[in-house]
Amino acid sequence: MKKLIALFAVSSVATTGAMAGVALSGTASVSYDDNGTGAASETTYDADLAVVGTAGSTTLTAGYDMEGASLATTGVSLATTIGPMTISADMHNATEDSTDNGDGDYKFQQDDTGVSVSLNAPIGDATIALDDSGAVSISGTWSGVTISHNVKTNVTTGSAAIAGMDVSVTNDDGSSTWSLGTTVSGVAVTLDSESDVSAVFGLAGNTMTVNYIGERASTASSTDMTAAKAKYSKASAAAYSTVAISRALTSGATLAATYKSSDESLTLKASVAF
Repeated sequence: MKKLIALFAVSSVATTGAMAGVALSGTASVSYDDNGTGAASETTYDADLAVVGTAGSTTLTAGYDMEGASLATTGVSLATTIGPMTISADMHNATEDSTDNGDGDYKFQQDDTGVSVSLNAPIGDATIALDDSGAVSISGTWSGVTISHNVKTNVTTGSAAIAGMDVSVTNDDGSSTWSLGTTVSGVAVTLDSESDVSAVFGLAGNTMTVNYIGERASTASSTDMTAAKAKYSKASAAAYSTVAISRALTSGATLAATYKSSDESLTLKASVAF
């Protein structure tokens, strides 16, 4: 009997330890959209679950959609460290579509699975990374400026905080984009090279976000469609504005109302994160 009790105690400790390495989180929301002019109103639902399992220096992260008849995988990735190297694998090809993703740009289906290897090389403050396409990138922070360069794709990014302003610049094979962000009298303002402007500020216990999305010209896909250099075509889009007001409730939920000028639509959304 004592042996049986001891075995049960050991099993209980092992089970508790295993569960301690698993973290669950998620979000859920219900949205009503009147869809503005020329379209019928609709109610949509969204519920997501994230599972993170950790064993030593190895982490498995998985995401699922829960609002359908069964769980639908949205992402699975595995990361581990071996000495000075960090190895990560994206094992799920996420579903993408060609609809406006909220900032005036469009996303298109592509295979985003792959393996990357990052090595903290002893070359000052720099880090060298290698992915499964053979692309080598070098990144680091020097004098408060963070710089990253991908040798294969010829993409360089830089960011820094200068005099209270966050500045970021990206050069993609000769084509540059930039963004600026700062806070003025409690209002967080951002501006980028695509003429997008965003302002976020508090308003009588609420948070108001005003966005102006600049006009987008159509772009053709790149001639080199290899994994490292593929650039997918984008449809043109007219400029539009959005105004969103959100409020956190004592119940733990958040209520938000968003107006979009392009179709004069109003969306009401209740959401919760756990």
